[in-house]
Amino acid sequence: MNKMLERLFKVADKEKRTIIGLMSGTSLDGLDIALCEFEGNGTQTRMKLREFVTMPYDETFKREVKAVFSKREVDLERVCLLNAYIGRFHADLINKSLQTWGVESGEVDVIASHGQTIYHAPASLHGVAGMPDATLQIGDGDHIAMGTGIITLSDFRQKHVAAGGEGAPLAVYGDYLLFSEQDQNRIMLNIGGIANFTFLPGDLDTSRIFSTDVGPGNTLMDAYVQQQFPGTYYDADSAIALKGTYNQALVASLLYHPFFEQDFPKTTGPELFNLSYLAEAQRRSDTEHLSPEDVMASLNRFSAVAISGALTRSLGDADFEIFLSGGGMHNPLLIQNIKALLPGATVRDTAELGVSPDAKEAVLFATLANECLVGEPIQFGPGKRRVPSVLMGKISLPE
Repeated sequence: MNKMLERLFKVADKEKRTIIGLMSGTSLDGLDIALCEFEGNGTQTRMKLREFVTMPYDETFKREVKAVFSKREVDLERVCLLNAYIGRFHADLINKSLQTWGVESGEVDVIASHGQTIYHAPASLHGVAGMPDATLQIGDGDHIAMGTGIITLSDFRQKHVAAGGEGAPLAVYGDYLLFSEQDQNRIMLNIGGIANFTFLPGDLDTSRIFSTDVGPGNTLMDAYVQQQFPGTYYDADSAIALKGTYNQALVASLLYHPFFEQDFPKTTGPELFNLSYLAEAQRRSDTEHLSPEDVMASLNRFSAVAISGALTRSLGDADFEIFLSGGGMHNPLLIQNIKALLPGATVRDTAELGVSPDAKEAVLFATLANECLVGEPIQFGPGKRRVPSVLMGKISLPE
């Protein structure tokens, strides 16, 4: 037997597995690296977060990714080069983190890499006849495996699409395994570039679990800040938006799109919600004269309305607690807006459940890897739309 395959079998047979989860989001702030320890699988999964760090990206990396991100026409050679470049770059960041933590690479059983999304194309968005749902993440797993010497699982979203999903959101799988609780209805709300949530029913009935994208989280706000305030990547502490006042006509125009009327679950990305989308909404609402501060306040309110509206529409009067994660939870005006629009809801963050909200997505991909190695597909019930019962992750061996 191939000695690397033999190693993989031994990892799967271990009582405890040490797994590094990686997440690199659309905000391009850095690579989230979570060093996790797992016991068990399925609903018996026990996870301990040993270490976590966000390794910041330099300006060169950000510039390279932005050159191909969310664009229908790009330099194909550049995409090819970046697939290898990002894999090697991420491997280097992992090695530096392990050195800082005093952890030898041999102590890590596997790496779970999300990769860097450069285009998300569900059929509901691309509308190309005869073409399936699709999504593309680059940062090749073989380069990570070779660069670290650690078996790497990657490209999780492709299996989801192949099995009938749209490639997102994937949080439902890890949310269910790590955060379900008897007699507690929970909303796991992640506000990244795109906001998504998972509903975890207190009766633990998997057929009632619900997960969907809801629209923009930070992506439009980040893009607008970068356009209007060069050298600034996001609205830290809502400093810009708090100087403005949201314009109701602009908010209404931003909400005027068929996406918001589509049935749940659904998925979307910056391919739809971008600066062109904003420009059209301003033209339609005759708000091109607004100051940047007022536009930022309006974008902030738009994200909050989209999030609260999706929760209300999908869950009605059900009682639930909201647990936040993702970069948007650090935007105080956004959270203030959400709380104002959902006055009866309790809003907390995942730290109260034992997982840092900044680490949650990286932890979730580590959980997917653990399930791929030792788990069974979660049975979400017959006919569960867009939530296939599958295990995900392609395996790259370091030799």
